[in-house]
Amino acid sequence: MADVETTGGPVDASQLGLTLVHEHLRTRSESVAFAFPRLYDEKRERERAVDWVGQAMQRGVKTICDPTVMELGRDVRLQADVAEETGVQLVVATGIYTYHYLPEHFKNREIEYMVEQFVRDIEEGIQGTDVKAAFIKCCTDQQGVTEDVEKVLRAAARASKQTGRPIMTHSHPASGAGIAQMGIFLEEEVDPGKVMIGHTGDTDSIHYIETLLAMGPWIGMDRYGLDILLPTERRNATVVELCDRGYADRMFLSQDACCTLDWYPPDLIQQAAPNWHMTYLLDDVVPALKEAGVTDEQVKTMMEDNPPRWLAGAT
Repeated sequence: MADVETTGGPVDASQLGLTLVHEHLRTRSESVAFAFPRLYDEKRERERAVDWVGQAMQRGVKTICDPTVMELGRDVRLQADVAEETGVQLVVATGIYTYHYLPEHFKNREIEYMVEQFVRDIEEGIQGTDVKAAFIKCCTDQQGVTEDVEKVLRAAARASKQTGRPIMTHSHPASGAGIAQMGIFLEEEVDPGKVMIGHTGDTDSIHYIETLLAMGPWIGMDRYGLDILLPTERRNATVVELCDRGYADRMFLSQDACCTLDWYPPDLIQQAAPNWHMTYLLDDVVPALKEAGVTDEQVKTMMEDNPPRWLAGAT
C-alpha cells in the first residue's frame, strides 16, 4: 500500500488507523503574530495542543490531518514537536487559506510561481525542514471565487496533478462554494477522487450535497461542535440520511477544532462553541450516530478506511 507523509516521515497508508481528518493544533492571524509576538503565549499554546491531541489519542485516534497553511499561522516545527511528544501520526499540508485576497507577493506573479511553492513543500519539505506536505489546502467562503481565490484554486489543482497529492478545501455550502470549487478543478482536469470538499456538513440540504457528490469528490462532515453554524442534531440527521443512501464511503467525520485560535477572545469561543474540541466527535457524536442507525462498519469506513483512500489512493 502507498505511503502517506507525516511529520515523522512516510507511513504506510494501511497504518493510519482511526483518523481525525480535519483538526488544527494552532490557528493564528500570522501577520499579527509576527508583528506583535507579545500577544501570544507560545508555551501555553504548545501545552494545550499536546493536551488535546493526547485526549484524542486516549479515545483511539492514531492519525490527525492538520490543514494549517499560509494565513493560518503555519509552523511545521510546532507541529512536528507536538507529534513527537504525543506519538500521533500528524499529516500536514501546503496551500494558502484566503477568502478574498492574496499578498502582493503572489498577486503580482503568475499562477505557476505559486504552484512551484506548493510542489516544493511536497517534494522537498516545509519551511526549511524535511517534513513534507501530504495534501494541499485552499478555500472559498461566502465572498465567492474572487480573482485571488481562483488563482489559489487553480494553483492547488495544478500542484495536485503534478505531484499526485490530494486537495482539501474550505467551503461555504450556503453560497454553493463547493460546486464552484469543483467546477474549477474539473476545468483543470483534476481527478475528482483526489478532492475533499471540506465543511459540506455545514448544510443539511441533501439536494446540495448530492449535487456536489455527483461531481465526484469526497465530502467533509467535519465541523462537529460548531453548533453556532449548524446544530449537532441537524448534522447528525444529515449524516444518517447520507449513510442510508449509501454514501458512507464518500464522507469523513471530524471537528475542525483549533487547540488555540486567536480570531476571537477565548471566553467568546467557549461561550459560543463549548463543544468545539478534539474529543466531542468520539465522546458524543459517534454514539448518537450509532443510536440513530449508523453501523459500526459505516463509522469505520468514514474514520478509518476513507482517509488512506483519499490521501494515498489506497484500497
